[in-house]
Amino acid sequence: MSQSLHRAGFRAFRVGRFSRLWRPQTACWGLALLVIAAGVLLYGLMQGSLPVPASAIGRAIFFPEGLSHEQLYVVRDIRLPRLLMALLCGGMLGMAGAAMQSITRNGLADPGLLGVKEGSSVAVLALILLFPAAGVALRPVVGMAGGLLAALVVLLLARDFSRPRFILTGIGVSWTFAAGIGVFMTTADVRDVQTALVWMAGSLHAATWPLLLVAACWALPAAAILFLTARASDVALLGNQAAVGLGVHLPWLMRLRFIAPVLLTAACVSSAGSIGFVGLIAPHMARFLLRGGQVTLLSGSALLGALLVLVADSIGRLAFAPLQIPAGIVISLIGGPFFLLLLWQRRDRL
Repeated sequence: MSQSLHRAGFRAFRVGRFSRLWRPQTACWGLALLVIAAGVLLYGLMQGSLPVPASAIGRAIFFPEGLSHEQLYVVRDIRLPRLLMALLCGGMLGMAGAAMQSITRNGLADPGLLGVKEGSSVAVLALILLFPAAGVALRPVVGMAGGLLAALVVLLLARDFSRPRFILTGIGVSWTFAAGIGVFMTTADVRDVQTALVWMAGSLHAATWPLLLVAACWALPAAAILFLTARASDVALLGNQAAVGLGVHLPWLMRLRFIAPVLLTAACVSSAGSIGFVGLIAPHMARFLLRGGQVTLLSGSALLGALLVLVADSIGRLAFAPLQIPAGIVISLIGGPFFLLLLWQRRDRL
């Protein structure tokens, strides 16, 4: 047994009575991705309409004395919350996609393909247009209600997580809610429509510290649910009979791992609009690079999703300056062909 684990790349890590298996290759990939994300974050803080030298970034965050008011404002109040929001939204969408693909046992599953994103968008859009004085703290609550409603409709119509019909039903529900968004766009005031269009495209330009705090407060409990149920989810992948025999309460596990991705997606949509395909791409990249169980998959998907959104936002913000392209559009240019490739690979199973 130990020789088989050793050949598979696992090593034992022991500290006193604590013992755990780990894969050095996975740890190296994770560390490399963290370094890349930190480098992109630093580059994003430095570049823009007002270039800021790297030596001033640390001072702007920790020792603001001696910097000009303009540099301090640009780094701390504009760029830093925007880049952190990109990391947070990408991480939330990556984890949501990994959980959806695990619970449905379908590599095509993604909150954006199951109507969750559109349901959240309709609810948040209605709040913005009909109740403009409502605070940002209400957006995740309303978005979660809309996303959960869409997910429940898909579940009731498909009646099963694991069949391809679940994905196809989700696409149909997504189109239905997209039609609802179109109704809002054609009946609202032109100024409200312009604001809503930028938000729906997945733009992070309006990120602020209060909005970042609200999104983090909703994301943390949902992420905790996924990680706390990760081991039970690994067991559930062995099959329903084996999972029940090993003591897993499948109905509660399914409910928790169904609600948590909806909450993560709603928090992201409420904060940054509709950013598609991250939940589809990041888990596949995580499986290819990192491998391992649910804990590794969730961690890797969150890290890769955060990196995807961060890079997309940096490209949209800097490549066409002074114009800014929303991160959602940049990711869609990559995600569309990626989704078609996955459909082609699974053409005999749909």
